[in-house]
Amino acid sequence: MTRPPLNSTVRIARRAAGTSAAARMVPEETPIALSYAGTTHAVMMASPADFEDFALGFSLTEGIVGSPEEIEAIEIEDHGAGIDIQIRLRDKANTRFQARRRRLAGPVGCGLCGIESIEEAMRSVDHIGASQLTLSENDVVQSVKLLSKVQPLHAETGAVHAAGFYQPGEGIVAAREDVGRHNALDKLAGALSKAGIAGASGAVVVTSRVSVEMVQKTAAIGAPVIIAVSAPTALAIRTADEAGMTLVALVRGEDFDVFTRPERVTMGASKHVA
Repeated sequence: MTRPPLNSTVRIARRAAGTSAAARMVPEETPIALSYAGTTHAVMMASPADFEDFALGFSLTEGIVGSPEEIEAIEIEDHGAGIDIQIRLRDKANTRFQARRRRLAGPVGCGLCGIESIEEAMRSVDHIGASQLTLSENDVVQSVKLLSKVQPLHAETGAVHAAGFYQPGEGIVAAREDVGRHNALDKLAGALSKAGIAGASGAVVVTSRVSVEMVQKTAAIGAPVIIAVSAPTALAIRTADEAGMTLVALVRGEDFDVFTRPERVTMGASKHVA
């Protein structure tokens, strides 16, 4: 089942030479429900593409499953107004998930609310541990440049995010796009898992800012480095440092900032600017 991720619209374009009516491609945005055991767990506004990658990646990065083998089946249902992804978990994973739902729902059945939802949002991340991955200055710069070349939806619309996986010497080995930055990263996680690519072998590269959720999801992938075009939040920096992750951000041309664990990025002689 497929839906076009792009659509054409007509707009009035003002340019230096004047105004004119012209067509422009824009990205589709569709409500996508992620349902487990017949019950909706989350609804995301997302690009209608890479549904299985999304389901697998979301399940992994949110800690619902620990491996793809814990998922029995993924079924995609198109309801016209939106997409429902039905995910069936195997016995142990399903029992664990149901217990998690009961814990989060609380005695009044209010769903994710109050202190329980705060604890869920602030869940601890696994420590990355020892990693042999090191990146050169050129690796950092090239990772962003190469990601920009594998963004067909963004090339046409200028309105979607991308998440890619960079391996030194190989370049961007996987990439996914979506209108939502978290969704793009979830889809990447699913694609990496399906392809059997170890998270420890490279760096996650994103076109967005780095929030704490992006760090949590990168840690779930097992990548020791996250590289971003935009800036990180203070909480993201603290979380990355606690997880032993190298956070590189504000990659603009040849310039970038390393916020945590700089030992993984080999750089030339320091320059002191007055």
